[in-house]
Amino acid sequence: MTDRPAFVLLEDGAWFPGTAPRPIEPSFGEVVFTTNLSGYQETFTDPSYLGQIVTMTAPMIGNYGVNAEDMESERPQVSGVVVRELARHPSNWRAELPLDQWLAQAGVPLVEGVDTRRLTRHIRERGAMRGVLAEGRQPSRELTAHLLASRRMEGLDLASRASVKERATYGEGPHVVAYDYGMKRNIIRMLVATGCRVTVVPAETPAAAVRELEPDGLFLSNGPGDPAAVSYTFDPIRELTGRGLPTFGICLGHQLIGIAYGGKTAKLSYGHRGGNHPVRELTTGRVLITTQNHGFAVVGDESGVPGAPDLEVTHLNLNDGTIEGVRHRELPLFAVQYHPEASPGPHDAHPHFGEFLRLVQAGSAAKSPTP
Repeated sequence: MTDRPAFVLLEDGAWFPGTAPRPIEPSFGEVVFTTNLSGYQETFTDPSYLGQIVTMTAPMIGNYGVNAEDMESERPQVSGVVVRELARHPSNWRAELPLDQWLAQAGVPLVEGVDTRRLTRHIRERGAMRGVLAEGRQPSRELTAHLLASRRMEGLDLASRASVKERATYGEGPHVVAYDYGMKRNIIRMLVATGCRVTVVPAETPAAAVRELEPDGLFLSNGPGDPAAVSYTFDPIRELTGRGLPTFGICLGHQLIGIAYGGKTAKLSYGHRGGNHPVRELTTGRVLITTQNHGFAVVGDESGVPGAPDLEVTHLNLNDGTIEGVRHRELPLFAVQYHPEASPGPHDAHPHFGEFLRLVQAGSAAKSPTP
């Protein structure tokens, strides 16, 4: 522990004391928690966490340091990190930097010594809310006023901020165009490993520009923010998928498909974040243990998505009954709310990539002229 006092302040007035290992400036964001026991580097570099202060529920974080290979994007994306105990001296042959030094180089504040169990219980009871990390022995009126004036997650388009600015292509095989709304690097790795040539395009790319690339398949990525605010995506999704282009969506991509076909999304109280969420596959009854990171969900239940009769619900969350997967009743289109590319231990959802490849190959064969 250090003697530099710091704290986490929430918008409802609750605050949680701790310390900062290095000087920090006040950092604002939505305070959330994740139940992952490891994978903190992947969590902090996941663009889906853009604009959020992440509380780690595992008691000690930083044990194995950080390295260049486990990045899900170029830099940490979180607005701040809250931990119970920080490991200052990592012990792992792959470690290149201690966690706090890596975060400090990126300008991301970390507060340790916080009662993360109490903070997590508070969020579970009151819901995820705006917060700030700051130095000091207690919050000031001025800081509280700044917090209450900060942006809420509702109505916020962060996908355009998290997206790439220029297209790029990876791998060989059937051609898949991937809309990047804040895509994790491992999704690209998985698509390439499955046997696809992947062209990543910015979130605001028009449908006509995608058609010019002559894709065999379409992928809609994960990403941060409120899906209802990403309104520029709905027409391109309907236009491209409506032509029968095989399509696979993950997380935000799943939510955008739901809205594009007439459904709605709603903000969850405290979201789903962690590597141990049970999901039931409705056709088989099989239970998948999944990795998740989202604060919004498609509205509906096992019977369907209200306003979107063309979508069939395929998966449900066993903790709260929310929709975890949909499939179009006629078109080659499916999506899941969880992250099949993440591998915290279970690999239950990996087969979705093979399922997508089979749709892409079938579509490509149908387009090829008969000899």
